[in-house]
Amino acid sequence: MASQNPATSASLTVSAFSTPGTSVFDLEQTIPTQPHIPTPHCSLPTWRKYLVLATVSWMALVATYSTTSLLPATPEIGAEFNTSVSTLNITNAGFLLAMGFSSFITGPLVEVFGRRKAYNVALVIFLGCSIGTALAPNLGVFVGMRTLSALEGTLFMVVGQTILADIFEPILRGRAVGCFLAATVSGPAIGPIIGGVIVTYTTWRAIYWVQVGMIAAGLIASMLFVPDIRQTSKHQSSSDEKPRSLSMEDIRSLFNPMRLLRPLVYPNVILADIACGLLSTLQYGLLSSIREIINPRFHLTTPLISGLFYIAPGAGFLLGSIVGGQFSDRTVRNYMLKRKGVRLPQDRLNSGLVAMLLVVPGASLTFGWTLKQEVGGMVVPVIMSFVAGAGLMGSFNGLNTYTAEVLPYKRSEVISGKYVIQYIFGAGSTAVIVPAIDAIGVGWAFTILAILVTLAGLIVLLIAKRGLEMQIWVEKSLGKEEDR
Repeated sequence: MASQNPATSASLTVSAFSTPGTSVFDLEQTIPTQPHIPTPHCSLPTWRKYLVLATVSWMALVATYSTTSLLPATPEIGAEFNTSVSTLNITNAGFLLAMGFSSFITGPLVEVFGRRKAYNVALVIFLGCSIGTALAPNLGVFVGMRTLSALEGTLFMVVGQTILADIFEPILRGRAVGCFLAATVSGPAIGPIIGGVIVTYTTWRAIYWVQVGMIAAGLIASMLFVPDIRQTSKHQSSSDEKPRSLSMEDIRSLFNPMRLLRPLVYPNVILADIACGLLSTLQYGLLSSIREIINPRFHLTTPLISGLFYIAPGAGFLLGSIVGGQFSDRTVRNYMLKRKGVRLPQDRLNSGLVAMLLVVPGASLTFGWTLKQEVGGMVVPVIMSFVAGAGLMGSFNGLNTYTAEVLPYKRSEVISGKYVIQYIFGAGSTAVIVPAIDAIGVGWAFTILAILVTLAGLIVLLIAKRGLEMQIWVEKSLGKEEDR
């Protein structure tokens, strides 16, 4: 296909067939072969929207909290179960892998039973597995219960983000996703803080009893506020209409793993997923290594003190998510003004480029090498971990919202596929970071992480400039216009 400016191409089409704020799928078409995607749930009362936002954000926080809350307690857990910290770190990497690959199971279940029912059933199972973890008599039961709970974890992120994309209008979606993202990234940072406090004064099992209470609160809120919203597509209705009954053949096709992998044929989709994965290497590399590199460097002796170090990246995660969401929406509005109301999902990716190409790599390098050279005291790594956290989440916001918008009729599949790839990278970083620091030093380890983040920035720059052309090329060359 001949190269062309996406904005120019879009403006030629919008006058005939589109309305302000239209998605890329309307912009691509030279004839209106698809109906406009209905948005009946944008009419929910504002108070209800924000209660839904609070509920799904809370459960995203709890799900991600469970990935790191045991980190300050690994020596104590290892002592009780007669195993090593390295072994527990590997099991935590397995936990992340289980979260990623769970999408192949939970996604089809959501389609079969509906989002609200599947969401609440997952909450009940998560609650039961957390109780089982708290009562685990040996390492096998401990790992088994955590793995089972991981199988529900991704559902809360996928369904939560999908619901928000359904009920919030595009110009407000970035802010809503920013709040949701703040919860997903605050969880991994809050987990070690709470875990450190708990294990300092009582048993590590109390970490999971606190988790039980958090899940119970989420279950009550979900039953009260979360509506039953079904994905809108050519084959399904919204919840305002009676959904089409599914045959056994339909159900079998839903459990076909290619259903989640098929959207990866779009270069812009798989590149966005890889960029998320590269960003997560720094996120989980930082969180998984703090106790190993901070305690010896500053002679910290208790999990409480080292746990407090997580406040800095956690605060950065929170600030970056909220500010990043607002900046993402503002970027979208600016591009819409330039195009007289035309919106492209890739526009918001421009909001995180400076962070990915300059801010985060610089903070990562400074963090690693000041610790390596033992200069700057504790102040420099604290500040740099805050800056890196804020930049990471500002970058994640545009990418997460982009994956929710880029293929509206395959929204759940695209988001699920993103988490598969993202958690594969996160699991690899969790398992490798401490051995890497031991082998090559903290300076070079975080240099590698900085390079990976820079690579993510270059990938996002490519999508922002050429993503629409990639998508149109795939649909025209493979005849996939019917999937829009």
